[in-house]
Amino acid sequence: MASMTIRNIDDQLKARLRVQAALHGRSMEDEARDILRTALSAQPARAESLVEAIRGRIEPLGGVELAVPPREAIRDVPGLDE
Repeated sequence: MASMTIRNIDDQLKARLRVQAALHGRSMEDEARDILRTALSAQPARAESLVEAIRGRIEPLGGVELAVPPREAIRDVPGLDE
């Protein structure tokens, strides 16, 4: 099995890991392994576009009908010689 060292861990994070490990009755090393195993065993979220993400949240609510404003005539292009 491989081993690794993690440097520059915030003191508060280390303390939280120590407490969580104690609550689960295992060492900090075992707790860190379990956290990594759990985090990496989950299937990655399917990449979707921003439009699909927004639609997925709004569609179950029934959506919204927006009024389409009337179109205006095209304006004349101003001349550069004025």
